[in-house]
Amino acid sequence: MCGIVGYTGHREAYPIIIKGLKRLEYRGYDSTGVALNNGSGLNVYKKKGKVAELEEAVIGKDLHAHIGIGHTRWATHGEPSDRNAHPHQSASGKLAMIHNGIIENYTQLKKELISKGYYFESDTDTEVLLNFIEEIRKNNQCDLEEAVRIALKRVTGAYVILLIDEDDPATIIAARKGSPLVIGIGKGEHFLGSDASPMLEYTKEVVYVNDYELAIVKPDELILKNLGNEKLTPYVQKLDLELAAIEKGGYEHFMLKEIVEQPQTIYDCLRGRLDPIEGTITMSGIQQYAEQIMNANRIVIVACGTSWHAGLVAEYIFEELCRINVEVEYASEFRYRNPVINKGDVILAISQSGETADTLVAIENAKSKGAILLGVVNVVGSSIARTSHAGAYTHAGPEIGVASTKAFTAQLAVLTMIALKIGYLKGSIPQERYMNLLNELQQVPEKVAWILKHSAPIKAMAEKYKDARDFLYLGRGYNFPVALEGALKLKEISYIHAEGYPAAEMKHGPIALVDDQLPVVFVATRDAYHEKVMSNMQEIKARKGKLIAVITEGDTATAELCDDYIEVPEADEIVAPMLSVVPLQLLAYYIGVAKELDVDKPRNLAKSVTVE
Repeated sequence: MCGIVGYTGHREAYPIIIKGLKRLEYRGYDSTGVALNNGSGLNVYKKKGKVAELEEAVIGKDLHAHIGIGHTRWATHGEPSDRNAHPHQSASGKLAMIHNGIIENYTQLKKELISKGYYFESDTDTEVLLNFIEEIRKNNQCDLEEAVRIALKRVTGAYVILLIDEDDPATIIAARKGSPLVIGIGKGEHFLGSDASPMLEYTKEVVYVNDYELAIVKPDELILKNLGNEKLTPYVQKLDLELAAIEKGGYEHFMLKEIVEQPQTIYDCLRGRLDPIEGTITMSGIQQYAEQIMNANRIVIVACGTSWHAGLVAEYIFEELCRINVEVEYASEFRYRNPVINKGDVILAISQSGETADTLVAIENAKSKGAILLGVVNVVGSSIARTSHAGAYTHAGPEIGVASTKAFTAQLAVLTMIALKIGYLKGSIPQERYMNLLNELQQVPEKVAWILKHSAPIKAMAEKYKDARDFLYLGRGYNFPVALEGALKLKEISYIHAEGYPAAEMKHGPIALVDDQLPVVFVATRDAYHEKVMSNMQEIKARKGKLIAVITEGDTATAELCDDYIEVPEADEIVAPMLSVVPLQLLAYYIGVAKELDVDKPRNLAKSVTVE
């Protein structure tokens, strides 16, 4: 949610900021804006709509400046509009600020400010915080840095803020709590962003700002402090990320590119960890806590959205291979309950971005109760990675499309390796089964490549079903979460209502929806449930539902039942979800394209959900 960019240095700021905002468009937004300080005053330009619309609106305007901030807003307080777009200016016009997050006590602060004569141009919590900072600076006769520090001690909520001051045409003040902030270090210049993508072509040296830290950023100086005004030593990291990874590379959409990348991303995830010849899985972070994981009474998986579906698959895998009780929780519910967390429980957090607000707060709460935290994330240096005791990166590379695809299969690969490693150390997997699963896992990238090579019929299938109003997705066992994920992808990309269910639950309500207009998608690969699934398919067919199925290559009996089917290679049911989900990703993608929708940036959605 909300992309932020900042620059201070010797270059013209506007082109860098605009290019950075375009790099952050994948996060999802509805308005955009920039604030520039040219040394004689602030110029603020903002617009409802896309970055391209802002570019058009500022033609002929004064864009000269060596310092500036830019923002793409995902609306929370106040509808998308020019006046609610960021940056906001303070009542005096001296300060401009952008903000990612939510200020929960803004109503109280706003009442205080109104009583002191302030008025507000927007409906946002951001303008309230900005004027609160200005009021503190005026009353306390202090500098901006100190005013920000005092204000943030009063604030409840999550934030990343960037401020510039008309009277200081070189300094950006930044602070974070609960939302990501990266500072890129150049020669006589600094870059700021929600992630590293806006600064990739300028520097490979970055600092990840932690919660409750304040950054004073000048062209040739970066000062990091805590809210107690104590100086901190910035930890500079090298970016292991190339510019090509965040570009389309000739594909029409990022989503298609990322689906097609999956053979490579799954291979990258396994590489250096999985050795079927030696019979080993090397995961140093997991090894360090292996004893505690093996002896845990339970594993609680917390996640949101697609990551939650990966957690559901992991529940089946861990219980079968490790014989440990597993619970899968929506992070947004888990954090607000009063869950029973015992010392030694393992909390496994799954998040593509590593910044998912609800997941982060959930694991912080569990950590305070003595739980062992494991993180499975994609983004190196992210908040969940830094908060966890241990874990594993998925190495899927940047995922720009809002609807997660390659991150899901990479998460499944990592989770399967963790379960195999713990199960083997615990002795709960027979040696022959263990070695077979290592080989099965190693073959997944090649099998995904086969699916992609034989995916041409899916495009025609999408054209056939693009006008359907509803879809039903059904699966059993390991394929039930795949059905949920397939339904989610269709909803996100095509705006068609879709529901996922365990196939056996169909008779407990959803079968009432079935008629000759309803497409019903079965994940029906050969596994322990296959005969039962075929019976469920017969029940749909008897009621004239349109039968679509993902089936195992060569399964003619199941194919004959279907109106349409997609084949995947045969695989052990534990690794099968990494295969069976790929046709469902493609089906959603092609239906979205057939409906002429923006599949990379679906309406109302954001890539990284950093607010509640």
